[in-house]
Order: sequence, then C-alpha cells, then structure tokens
Amino acid sequence: MSSLTLITGQVLAFDRSPFDGDPAGASTLHEALLIENGRIAAVGTAQDLRAQAPQATVTNMGSRLISAGFVDAHVHYPQTAIIASWGKRLIDWLNTYTFPEEMRFADPAYAADIAGRYLDLMLAHGTTTCASYATIHPASVTAFFQAAKARGLRAVAGKTCMDRNAPEGLRDTAQSAYDDSKALLERWHGVDRLSYAITPRFSPTSTPNQLAALGALWSEYPECLMQTHLSEQVDEVAWVKSLYPEARDYLDTYESHGLLGARGLYGHAIHLETRERDRLREMGAALIHCPTSNTFIGSGCFNLAARVAEGQRVGLATDTGGGSSFSMLRTMAAAYEIGQLTGTALHPAQLLWLATAGSAKALHMGAHIGTIAPGMEADLVALDLASTPAIAQRSAQANDIWEALFPTIMMGDDRAIADVWVAGKAVRI
Repeated sequence: MSSLTLITGQVLAFDRSPFDGDPAGASTLHEALLIENGRIAAVGTAQDLRAQAPQATVTNMGSRLISAGFVDAHVHYPQTAIIASWGKRLIDWLNTYTFPEEMRFADPAYAADIAGRYLDLMLAHGTTTCASYATIHPASVTAFFQAAKARGLRAVAGKTCMDRNAPEGLRDTAQSAYDDSKALLERWHGVDRLSYAITPRFSPTSTPNQLAALGALWSEYPECLMQTHLSEQVDEVAWVKSLYPEARDYLDTYESHGLLGARGLYGHAIHLETRERDRLREMGAALIHCPTSNTFIGSGCFNLAARVAEGQRVGLATDTGGGSSFSMLRTMAAAYEIGQLTGTALHPAQLLWLATAGSAKALHMGAHIGTIAPGMEADLVALDLASTPAIAQRSAQANDIWEALFPTIMMGDDRAIADVWVAGKAVRI
C-alpha cells in the first residue's frame, strides 16, 4: 500500500550549483512537496499537490524552510566523547585524546553506545547522511552500520587502518587491514542505504605496504569510496616527506600506492602544491573542507573559492571531534568566516548547497540525496528561521529567503532544527 505525505512550507530546491552564475538564482522556492514510499514524488504549489494526492497525510510546517537534509562528508564518530578537548594541534591531539579514546572501541558494547549517541546527535542537528571513520576494530564498523541501519540512514563508514606511529593496541598490519576491510566491505556495502569506504587514516600511520594493500583492495572494489586525510597541517606535511622521501609530494604517497581516484575523499587538503591540485582535479577526486576543525586545531585556511574556481569537487564537513561542533549550521558559519579571511564572502546559497548537494556529489550520492526533486530520497530538514530572539529580530528585516536564512547559518544551532525526515519518515529529535 502506498504511503503518501504532503509537507507544506517554504520548500527550497536547487536547480543548479550556486557557484555557477548568480547564487541567488540557483534555486526555486516551492510551497509543498509530496513524499511517496520514502521518495519525493512531486514539488509544487500546495493546492496542486493536494489535488494530486487528496489521500495524503498533511504536515504543515508554516513558514519554516524545508531543505534537503545536511550531508556531512567527513566525521570521526569514535571521537564523539572527546569533542571540544582543549589546546592541542594535530599530532598532540591524536596522541593525547584520540588514540586513548579509540582504544576503548575494542569493547563492542562501548562502540555500540557511542555509535548510537553520535547518530542521534547528528540527526538532532539536521544531518541525515555522514561519512565516518571508525577505529581499527572491526566491531566499531559493525556497531556504526548496525546503528545507521536501525535508523534507516544513508551512511558511509570504514575500518580505520594504521600499522605504525600509533600505540600498541591500535595497530593492525598490511594483511589484516586488507582482510578486515574486505570482510567488512563484503558484509555491509550496499546493504539497505549503507556504503563502505576503504579508510587508511593517513600516510604517517600506514607503511607503504599497507597503503599498497589498501590500494589493491580499492582496485578490486572500485565502486567503493576511499577516505583519508591530506595536507592538514604544515608540520604533518613535513613529517610525510621524512617518512616518504621518494615521494614527489604528500598526494604522491597515495597516488603511487593506488589510492588516488575519482571516488577518493581527501579530508582538509589545505596546504596543497600545484601538482597535487592539478592531479586531484584531473581525477575528479573530492576535497573535504572541515572549517571548524581547521580553526580549532590551528591547521590553516582552506581557500574554498579558489578550489571551486579551479574546478575541484568540494564537500563540507564537521570533522567531529577535531571539529568543534556536530552542527552543519555552525560548519557553514565557519566556512563563511574562513571565506572572508581568504577574500571571498560566500553567499548563503553557496553555503547551503555545500552542506547538501555539494557534499552529496562529493560522496557520489548526488543521484539519491542532497536536493529536493522528484525521485530523490526524502531525507529532509525543516529550519525554524526565528529559533532565537536574536535570530528572529534579524530575519524579520529580510528582503528575500537568503537574507532570512543567513542569520540562522551564522547564529543557529540545534534549536533551529524544527523537524527531520529520513527516507520520508519523521524523526523524533
């Protein structure tokens, strides 16, 4: 039996990228959308859709803005409990906070508890899809996928692989990384709405043999994503050069081992050389911008406008928990602030597109999620554009939808999340 839901409100649908031409003209504002069996069946006027589906259950969202759900293209769910830990840069952050916490994921019960906690926090902030690193423990991947499956989410994850420069108990081997990743991939990839990502943490924690083993695995399963870190901090880049003296640059440590491709997700990618930018663009790989993390850990300013202008594929991410918020609203605000520092005031349409359609395209999921159009999966968020007195008094002066939305981007938090739908089902948040 068909399930029909009609949602009325300010329904924002992107027709194209707001980085191509006038940002304000990249979208259309509709009055309503119709959901049938978890997918968007139609968008249009409330009157037309009521006539089309008189039997539909109606949800009236009033003046709230209905968007595709946020897509977070780079997170570490095992770092949920250590988010906002004080005062460390990347290498010290890993040694002081991350690695001790990740040791706890040898316990499947702890992994299951944190996976559920992370996904519930994510949903409460309006994010309906994420790409997450797990730990070296296969059970940490299973816990995440089980929790995501139970919530009906479209989600990505992979076993983090490390065979050096990590403490005892957090190292695997080249062979076990390959074997564990392959077994998890074959168990979970394509189940319901789940996808596997081959996941070397980054070059300093993998030997050349491990990178080669994971590159071989990717060549066997080219439909999978591959996620890793690239050129996050200047001292990290220098460390990579000392560990891989034969490499042309940081990217070459991946490229020479079969880990550069169109379905690759390269987190941070701040301090890139010209050759690296050229190769990433040629391959169609995705650079994942993590602005709250880049400022919190002191990594530097990713020049998003320049990367988009040169033709890079770019996604947006919280990088929980090096990133200091679970909120893609806060992440958009940080992207705006860094844009100002690098010389470009990003338009609110560009920020929202990056947090939805842009990140969905980075994950090669743009045919399924990230915008509101017939046939797309109905992962949605409703934003209250007057969620606090400060936001309400500013948005009341707005002349168009973008002026009304921008205060929520800059000052909003989970109070702005009025409702969330996953595959057409309302989520209690």
